Amino acid sequence: MDQTTDEANTNDTIEEVFEEAADLNTEDSNEQSEETAEVADLKAKTAELESKLADAENRYLRLQADFDNSRRRAKLDREASEKYRSQSLISDLLPAIDNFERALQTQADNDQVNSLKQGMEMVYRSLVEALKKEGAEQIESVGKEFDPHIHQAVMQVEDDQFESNIVVEEFQKGYMLKDRVIRPAMVKVNQ
Repeated sequence: MDQTTDEANTNDTIEEVFEEAADLNTEDSNEQSEETAEVADLKAKTAELESKLADAENRYLRLQADFDNSRRRAKLDREASEKYRSQSLISDLLPAIDNFERALQTQADNDQVNSLKQGMEMVYRSLVEALKKEGAEQIESVGKEFDPHIHQAVMQVEDDQFESNIVVEEFQKGYMLKDRVIRPAMVKVNQ
């Protein structure tokens, strides 16, 4: 019976070892499933944080681009403001210059009127020079081709001496400030 007892003890020991191994396997698989769930949870959190980071970077880049555009627009506005700063003053002076030109076209019949006319010519020339210093120039019209950007046609004539679409006469001078038309020239155009 000793042998039977030894076999029974051995079988009991083998069964105990198998049960312990099964228990360990169950614990390991529980731990592995817990670790797998934890890893999956960490991966989800990582993906969420990466998405939030990408959104924040995108927002940052958009804000930076908006800021750069705003700064560029402000710079262009300042440059345009500086370039055309005298436009309103020049526009206000043009009627006075027109009046000087009409007054200078009158005929003088005595010395007193002649000296007055010479003084007016000096004032007129200094005004025109001041306009030139600011970048304002008269638009040359007579004999030039009609350009609707710089000319305002108020009359049309048929004259064989001029080609078609050529300015025949100027009624009021036009002025430009640098590259901007302040006042178009009022002209008569040949058909």
